[in-house]
Amino acid sequence: VLQIVKESQQQHGLRHGDFQRYRGYCSRRLRRLRKTLNFKMGNRHKFTGKKVTEEILSDNRYLLLILMDAERAWSYAMQLKQEANTEPRKRFHLLSRLRKAVKHAEELERLCESNRVDAKTKLEAQAYMAYLTGMLRFEHQEWKAAMEAFNKCKTIYEKLANAFTEEQAVLYNQRVEEISPNIRYCAYNIGDQSAMNELMQMRLRSGGTEGLLAEKLEALITQTRAKQAATMSEVEWRGRTVPVKIDKVRIFLLGLADNEAAIAQAENEETKERLFESLLSECRDAIQAVREDLKPDQKQREHSLENDSGKVSNIQYLHSYLTYIKLSTAIKRNESMAKSLQKALLQQQRSEEDGKRTPRPQDLIRLYDIILQNLVELTQLPGLEEDKNFQKEIGLKTLVYKAYRCFFIAQSYVLVKKWSEALVLYERVLKYAREVQSGAGAHTNSLKELPDVQELITQVNAEKYSLQAAAILDANDTHETESPSQVKDGKPLSERFETFCLDPSLVSKQVSLVHFPPGFQPIPCKPLFFDLALNHVAFPPLEDKVEQKAKSGLTGYIKGIFGFKS
Repeated sequence: VLQIVKESQQQHGLRHGDFQRYRGYCSRRLRRLRKTLNFKMGNRHKFTGKKVTEEILSDNRYLLLILMDAERAWSYAMQLKQEANTEPRKRFHLLSRLRKAVKHAEELERLCESNRVDAKTKLEAQAYMAYLTGMLRFEHQEWKAAMEAFNKCKTIYEKLANAFTEEQAVLYNQRVEEISPNIRYCAYNIGDQSAMNELMQMRLRSGGTEGLLAEKLEALITQTRAKQAATMSEVEWRGRTVPVKIDKVRIFLLGLADNEAAIAQAENEETKERLFESLLSECRDAIQAVREDLKPDQKQREHSLENDSGKVSNIQYLHSYLTYIKLSTAIKRNESMAKSLQKALLQQQRSEEDGKRTPRPQDLIRLYDIILQNLVELTQLPGLEEDKNFQKEIGLKTLVYKAYRCFFIAQSYVLVKKWSEALVLYERVLKYAREVQSGAGAHTNSLKELPDVQELITQVNAEKYSLQAAAILDANDTHETESPSQVKDGKPLSERFETFCLDPSLVSKQVSLVHFPPGFQPIPCKPLFFDLALNHVAFPPLEDKVEQKAKSGLTGYIKGIFGFKS
């Protein structure tokens, strides 16, 4: 049962959370099964209900009919659960569909009690019914009944996992992991306070909440922190105590330590990245809440600046504190990404993989640029301009990250064989590192979280020697390629028959035999003829052969009228 259900869900929409698509698939499969088994519910004009009984269980597809009915009702309920976030009235329809799914599951369990069904299918049918029953009770907030149903389901799947091979047990263990948070949530609502810590650990291990428990667990965490926030009235940062009156900010500050601990305990980089994004999102919401209170406080803040000679108001200082948390978290996230990229670069140097985009030093340069920009924003926070210790700490951190950025810029020059530029940059890295070591002094504690500068110095010294050796070898290779027996002046073979030259291109596909297309050559132009003698020829007179022009005037006109011709 579980294998059929999981395969159908993964192939028809549930991989992307599309319950509507899965519901359509269940309806189409039900129609195909009824048509194949000739188990139709009447005809086009009249509905005639039919029930699957033990007597007709000659084909296992009759059990599939009941299973697909239950799956269709369950998928519709999950679709309505997504829509109920914006339309609360749909929750009533959701409960109705879940009840229908449980009804079909009970019928499936009853049919599986027949002697024609094997023991494994009987157990899976019982577990399936217990799972749907638990979900229905969970939605009704009947915590005790829901926990009993989920525990029954968990027990059956655990026994099945132990009874079969490891490949088959994976599916059962996945379902056990799915329902474990629901069991702990029910236990917490019944009164088991220790379940809250386990729920938090489950959430942190997954890097977020998913599935049936998502909204309820987030609401529970927020509610628990809100109770604790009622007792929180102020926060101290860099020797100044600031009152906290905004509930959203209180809740965020109370959960800050838990979130940071979860990030430190994250099992992989993907989980750590999701936790960083979640923390930054909460921080942005808290900053927005403070900013809304800061607008009406603008005039009071300006008056405070005049009277207190530069001391900012409490609300502005709180805004600076939250901005500091946001920028510091962003720096830690980018530093974590940089460390993972550095590991990938080392692995790439050891074993080259084809077909995948490999990381480059330019990717790290971009990350360190963002970190340096965040550090610049930290120095400009209101209320900290006169804090010399803070400015000194930020200055040292800036030097550390500048050293690392400079190192990876040098690495990118090494890749393109620009040896002199890379060597100069390595010297700049050493300069930054020595400045950090000389200026650390009393700020050693603040540098503990930063990358190790001494390790960078050791690495740079090793890289310098490697670079010098590579530069010498590259220079030798250049001299060898420019030896007289290997010089190629670009002439085609037809023009250098008398000179011996080692030309590897002669055996390649782009061999140069002749110039093609051939170059232009000068040729004589077509002559132009000019008749210069014509200007000096004297032609004979022709006046005697040309008729005189007829007389004009009144006399000629009269003669013309009367027809006289001259």
